[in-house]
Amino acid sequence: MRKRYSAETYISEILAGNRIILAQAITLVESQRYEDEGLAKEVIGAILPHTGKSIRIGITGVPGVGKSTFIESFGLEIVNNTGKKLAVLAIDPSSQKSGGSILGDKTRMESLAMHPQVFIRPSPAGNSLGGVARKTREAMLLCEAAGFEIIFIETVGVGQSETAVKNMTDFFLLLMLAGAGDELQGIKRGIMEMADMLVITKADGENKQKALLAQREYQSALHLLNPAQEVPVLTCSALQKEGLVEIWQIIQKFLQEAKQNNTLEQKRQQQQLQWFHEHLKEEILNFFYQNSAFRAKLQELEKSILASQKEPFLASKEILEDLKLESLKMKT
Repeated sequence: MRKRYSAETYISEILAGNRIILAQAITLVESQRYEDEGLAKEVIGAILPHTGKSIRIGITGVPGVGKSTFIESFGLEIVNNTGKKLAVLAIDPSSQKSGGSILGDKTRMESLAMHPQVFIRPSPAGNSLGGVARKTREAMLLCEAAGFEIIFIETVGVGQSETAVKNMTDFFLLLMLAGAGDELQGIKRGIMEMADMLVITKADGENKQKALLAQREYQSALHLLNPAQEVPVLTCSALQKEGLVEIWQIIQKFLQEAKQNNTLEQKRQQQQLQWFHEHLKEEILNFFYQNSAFRAKLQELEKSILASQKEPFLASKEILEDLKLESLKMKT
């Protein structure tokens, strides 16, 4: 059974950089148990003044692109040459039976996980949008409060999760494979438009020339998508440790310019509003489904839908009318 601490213990130990308590605090905020909700909110509220100082980087890519290999090499390059502390929030596919993480990123990034300045947290994607864990934002804030200066958020793969990750990070990095002619057909335009940088991975050996060709193809494609914005396209080999320095330099330059022209602050302000509205929707849904007054009505309508006696659209309208009536009673 997971040990529970007082809010004061969680807060003081997180601020002191205690990784064991940090991991347990992330488990606490990820918990869907009702009895954990109040404590989690208290901890998050208390550590908020100590957040917001990190560099937040979203990393995603097509299946087989080598995200874990890239993150391990790139992460080691950064911590070894800057001395900064790095946290990796890696969102894994979930077991449909247990809801647990399947791949286990600590085993996929063994060298990085052993580094004293690195904290890796694999979290199950569960049923959330496209692979972003339900409480990834809170986990990120806890890591910032614990003193981690750079946060990587890795997603399961290319899908709807990219929008969610873009809306919680400062820089969005899209990893691509060589062989652009084939891959371009399967890449959604929106995902490429969201990227702040494209990196062609595995640019070594026989793949090197393919990677250079892919680089030109993607540069042309991005220019057609948005002629006004120049998105860098680089090649790298995580195994050979080539191209990693250049990637980090571009990220630093991007963020420096974003700070100078105030766009970084504006982006984070917009993200705060998005988080507010998403949490509001979540709280409203939780209130609705946990309300005993509507539970019987929901079950009744579900039976009618399964028996083809009522259309889902009309059933949802019916229960919303009941909700409106209940709200009017509460006002009076």
